Amino acid sequence: MDSAIKQKIDLHGVTCPMNFVKTKVALASLAAGDLLEVILDEGEAILNVPRSVKEEGHQVVQVESLGEMFRVVIRKG
Repeated sequence: MDSAIKQKIDLHGVTCPMNFVKTKVALASLAAGDLLEVILDEGEAILNVPRSVKEEGHQVVQVESLGEMFRVVIRKG
């Protein structure tokens, strides 16, 4: 799957709602069906960002725990 990822952003340390805003901006630069990898902190970020991107019509393909952070792969809708 890594080879199919078009863009990666590391939002470790970025607080809500800016982590969602930055994710949304990154998704806007991609074509429908492209994959975006986002690194998020545990807590509010991992709860809110995946939920919000789903509400925007995108698909959360994978969520992987990296200790205190998470790797989230999103397919643009």
